[in-house]
Amino acid sequence: MTEPAAAPLPPDAVPPQPAPQGPQRGPVQDRSPLPDVLRGLSLLGILVVNMQDFAGFLEWRQTGLDRVAQVVTDVLANGRFISIFAMLFGWGAAGLLARHGAGVFLRRHVALLLVGAAHFILVWHGDIISLYALVGLGLLATVRMNTRALLVLAGVLGAWYLGLDLLAALASRGEAGTRWASLPDLSSTYAGNVAARAAEFSPELLGSALFNGPWLLALFCLGAAAQRSGLLLRPHEHTRTLRGLAVGGLAVGLPLGALLAYLNTRPEYAAGALALPVRMGGGLASALGYVGVAGLLAARGRLGWLRPLAASGRTAMSNYLMQSVLMTALFYPYAGAQFGRWGAAAALLLSLLLGLAQVPLSAWWLSRFRAGPLEWLLRRVVYGPPRQ
Repeated sequence: MTEPAAAPLPPDAVPPQPAPQGPQRGPVQDRSPLPDVLRGLSLLGILVVNMQDFAGFLEWRQTGLDRVAQVVTDVLANGRFISIFAMLFGWGAAGLLARHGAGVFLRRHVALLLVGAAHFILVWHGDIISLYALVGLGLLATVRMNTRALLVLAGVLGAWYLGLDLLAALASRGEAGTRWASLPDLSSTYAGNVAARAAEFSPELLGSALFNGPWLLALFCLGAAAQRSGLLLRPHEHTRTLRGLAVGGLAVGLPLGALLAYLNTRPEYAAGALALPVRMGGGLASALGYVGVAGLLAARGRLGWLRPLAASGRTAMSNYLMQSVLMTALFYPYAGAQFGRWGAAAALLLSLLLGLAQVPLSAWWLSRFRAGPLEWLLRRVVYGPPRQ
């Protein structure tokens, strides 16, 4: 089935840019709003979910208003925005590889690995930057794949990962005991936590890459397929696809989100095991649905209140690390000593306040500088100083 003829561009849409000819030095200058809006929205949603780890509460122990907040988080956010973020990483990495080749691609991933290692060791054990940098190297093998081949590869990897998780969950139905807790085991001092995380970094990174690598690479391939097709840069040419993503993704993702919310009220081990494939599969479905909705709004020039999120999306790495620094400073025992004292409702409110505050802060910063501080540093490392 072919796409319909391209519709006229809405007034505030970004017109399609000609494909670059040959290697270029430096990052792309022309930007479409949709990827940055999606990145900014994802950053906010990821913080909402990460608050469980920062604040130190368990889903199945929430009651009253805290349970309501946890249900809302599970249905609308848990697994959803991290999936969009991963697909956008694949989208950007594939574009970088196509424009600049393997050398620049490898420099960027080494730099990201170092940033992620520093984030993990010095600030927070939940870093994803280093994991993305490592698993993302697999995109080197996809450089000659077209959109269809990337979608097939993503489907195979995703089905394999979810199938194994589902089989493991079904095998655990008869196991006794309560579900496991994944909250960090914190020392009372900053130095003690740094030392513990330094010892954990390499085993955690390699173990996560082996366990989660197929799923992450599937998401990266979906992002690379979007890059090949121009889905995010020219959404007005892909309205049929976007409509299918919106309807189909939400039709599957929202019921699975409700199932995840139910499983996260249960303390049994089997419920925790089943929650993993439900979270991942439902998260991807809803993520595709969200992309479809945002893409249709962008195609019609109606991003509206979502458009300011592009500022935080353009400074996503700086904002992501700022979230970790502020939240660990508040909750971890060497600072605010609030770990384990907050429930899901208060944590949800705090995450929304901080995440939304980063939007005007990012816009203010970008009105004075061309990129966020960490984005600027990464570009200097990858591309070198600008030519005079």
